[in-house]
Amino acid sequence: MAPDDAQIINMSKIKRIVPLFLCLSVWLAGPAQKAKNGTLASKPISQDLFGIFFEDISYAADGGLYAELIQNRSFEYNPGDKDAWAEDRHGWDAFTAWDYTNNGYGYGNISLETKEPINPNNTHYVVVNVEEEGSEGVGLINHGFDGIAIKENGQYNFSAFIRLLKCSSMSFEIKLLDKKGDTIGLANFTVNSTNWKKYAATIRAGRTDDSCSFAIVAKSKGQFALDMVSLFPQNTFKNEVNGLRPDLAQLLVDLHPKFMRFPGGCLVHGDGLGNMYCWKNTIGPIEQRIEQKNIWNYHQTVGLGYFEYFRLCEDVGAKPLPIVAAGVSCQNSGGTWRSGSNGQRGLPMDEMQHYIQDVLDLIEWANGPVTSTWGAKRAEAGHPSPFHLEYIGIGNEDKQTDAFRERFKMIYDAVKAKHPEITVVGTVGPSPSGEDYDLGWKFADQEKVPVVDEHYYEKPEWFLSNSSRYDSYDRSKLKVYVGEYASQGNTLFNALAEAVYMTSLERNGDEVRMASYAPLFANKDHTSWNPNLIYFNNTAIVPTANYYVQQLFSSNAGDKYFSNIISFEKTRDSLVGGSCVLDTKTGDVILKLANAGNLPVTAVIDLSSFGLLNATADQTVLTGHPDDQNSFTNPRTVTPSYSSVTVRRKFGYTIIPYSLIVIRLSRS
Repeated sequence: MAPDDAQIINMSKIKRIVPLFLCLSVWLAGPAQKAKNGTLASKPISQDLFGIFFEDISYAADGGLYAELIQNRSFEYNPGDKDAWAEDRHGWDAFTAWDYTNNGYGYGNISLETKEPINPNNTHYVVVNVEEEGSEGVGLINHGFDGIAIKENGQYNFSAFIRLLKCSSMSFEIKLLDKKGDTIGLANFTVNSTNWKKYAATIRAGRTDDSCSFAIVAKSKGQFALDMVSLFPQNTFKNEVNGLRPDLAQLLVDLHPKFMRFPGGCLVHGDGLGNMYCWKNTIGPIEQRIEQKNIWNYHQTVGLGYFEYFRLCEDVGAKPLPIVAAGVSCQNSGGTWRSGSNGQRGLPMDEMQHYIQDVLDLIEWANGPVTSTWGAKRAEAGHPSPFHLEYIGIGNEDKQTDAFRERFKMIYDAVKAKHPEITVVGTVGPSPSGEDYDLGWKFADQEKVPVVDEHYYEKPEWFLSNSSRYDSYDRSKLKVYVGEYASQGNTLFNALAEAVYMTSLERNGDEVRMASYAPLFANKDHTSWNPNLIYFNNTAIVPTANYYVQQLFSSNAGDKYFSNIISFEKTRDSLVGGSCVLDTKTGDVILKLANAGNLPVTAVIDLSSFGLLNATADQTVLTGHPDDQNSFTNPRTVTPSYSSVTVRRKFGYTIIPYSLIVIRLSRS
């Protein structure tokens, strides 16, 4: 082999990643194939290919990404939030997460009331009657979501709506309590109004504690009504009011998503027509938002609502992709999935025009000028400039029935007529094949829906054997959004099966418009679905091996795909995948090489047609034992390693077993 065709490796750097005997191998390769006109064969890739999908499942919002520390802050929890088969349904009510306290020999009582609420959207509140305040006061203790985690010297913003009922003034204490009941944070304030009024104070935590409680107690006799009790860390993501938990939000930033789909998922069409997600219920002051049952068998406060979703998209640089129900409820409503019957129900036709107007109002709210009705409401919330909405999804995994098709068409036609600039995403059922899939594609073709949403949760072997799925799709028709997919596990092998598949998504990036792994977040102690991309509790976060695969693809995306740059010697069926893309903004050439098998595989790489590239490239390697997976005891079992590597125009590369390798080459 001629010296100028050899690949020169900096072994002092690469040896930190893999054993010496598995380092790069050198092979002689022929020239890259070119198009007939002599240029390098390429095709465009969607610039929105890799994104994220957020759904309030497994306590992803309340008790998760949403930074509120008080659970059931407005006493709106209801026994109906929990289905009859839920193990923890007993005791789930308006006082969930709350306890009455009269320590220090105080005396009084509490009651739940609805007669004179803050507003009609927030009907429940608590009345506390203090007959003897004692030494510690009388009031309520909240235990948060599995405890309240605080940090030493952290500042925590309290607020609550209070009105006096039988007195002219009352003094209050708010406290952070440890497990023994000792106070580790304290603040005071006075209430002197017989009308509902918002009161605020700040508590400093005296020390770090991962299982605190919060107490609000009256220190004088009297009677008061209490609602919307809130405790937020001042340190939220970007220090935003009504903001997000910063460590979880930062994980989203680090994914470099091109879009974010929200708020579901099954959450959107809900458990019955009365549980359909209504975006208008989730904007405005939090005390005016309408809370409701979560289809995943708990409660949603919608404190994380449409304004916060759009703001998050803006913060992480992702295009918003809101999903609205297609005028029908989930086919599994009422637990009908157990019997195999269809629980889908359609909105009455005399309600459809009102519903369609809600969808059109959403687009105006996102994009309209401040002089428009709904653009003014966006501005009132603190965002006068438009959110630049480009996409809207109609429906989610819906059963293909006449009721669905009729209502979808009504919504789709109205959006297309009023807002031709908006790209509508349709749906073709919950599986990668079958009746709903076939009928869904037929209907979408008939209506010329621009993009359709395919979902699949399959074994890793399915992903490996279906990497040519989109090679034969008709490019002249509809585009695809792979809205939900996962390989049913969080081991490295699962992640690498997804990586092999994702190289095929890049190869078909002219047909596949977008793709997002699902679900995104799960509280490890309240998990509704497995697997997930990120697990967390109150104090720790665990990005999975799957997370790092998503991160490596999304942060190394390109907008042009080049064929015939990478070929494999003695490939092992579908266990290996590779792609070569170009980021035209930076000029970088990016190689992705995935091996889900137990033997090394040689990739032959020919970069000669790209012109001058720097001899030193950035290299990232994700590898390990196939059964490795990150956990709360060892969250860094599988993480990427970074190094530099020296390359030549033509070279061979040995892809070690069970690995994903990304090589990024910049222009000279």
